[in-house]
This record gives sequence, structure tokens and C-alpha cells, in this order.
Amino acid sequence: QKHPIFNASVDETTHEIVFKEYYHLGVAVDTDAGLMVPVIRDVNKKNVLELSRELDVLAEKARGRKISLDELKGGTFTISNQGGIGGGHFTPIVNTPEIAILGIGRGVLTPVVKNKKIEIRLMLPLALSYDHRAVDGANAVRFLLDIIQALEQFKESNVKL
Repeated sequence: QKHPIFNASVDETTHEIVFKEYYHLGVAVDTDAGLMVPVIRDVNKKNVLELSRELDVLAEKARGRKISLDELKGGTFTISNQGGIGGGHFTPIVNTPEIAILGIGRGVLTPVVKNKKIEIRLMLPLALSYDHRAVDGANAVRFLLDIIQALEQFKESNVKL
């Protein structure tokens, strides 16, 4: 919501940017029939547990080829996680008519320098692909920095039952 350009699309006919007033998240799912992108609707109105449960149901429906066409339409932003199957950094392709997609790779423990000291940290590869007709590099960096900050500040208590 803080970055509305990432919840928009480009109207190919009018060449205008259309800002969405809803937040429907596409999540890439690996299936025997190839990649499918089920859509979780109104993600801004759900908590982490609700999102997790809905994603689980949609992913199982996709893998079982029981997902409806409506459940594959209407996304405003997509996340693709190749880390779950061992992939590292990659370049995701924007799922048109969306403006952007976030690619997530497998987290790896890595030595990093922080406050002039070496420490081991879990580093998560993130890759943001976006339509340059709507988004410039500075906006993309600000968006990614906010995602990184949210991940770093995420509290485990948010997911405990």
C-alpha cells in the first residue's frame, strides 16, 4: 500500500497506468503441468495465518489440477519462490498485465561484515523485475528496502498459534 505503483497495471490500449484499489497476490506454484499462478485475493485484509492457509489450499488445488480459471486471474503483484526447490538468485519475468514480480531464492548462511565485525547471517536472495514504463530504478530500490526492513523486523510471535 505504501508503494501503489507496484499494485497497478499498464493499459495497453490507452497507454495509461491503472492503479488498483484491491490487493490480489499471485503466487507461483510448481506443478507437474508446469508453473501456475493462483491468486490470493484481498491480502491486505488477512493475517499471516489466513494467508498461509489460503496459499496451501490454492497450491494443492493447482498441483492436483483442480484449480479454477477464476483462481488464476486478477493478480496485481506476483511472488515467485524458487528457494523452496533449491534455487538461488534468478530473474523472474513480469506476469502481464502486472507491473512487477518479486523473486525469492533459497536463504544461505553467509559471513557478512556488520559494525566492523564478521558475523554469520541468513541472506535471502531477492530479485524484483518491473515494467520500466511505470517504475524506475529508484522506486524499485525503495520498494525492496521496505521489504527487507519488514523481513528483518518480522516477529515470530506473528505466526505462533
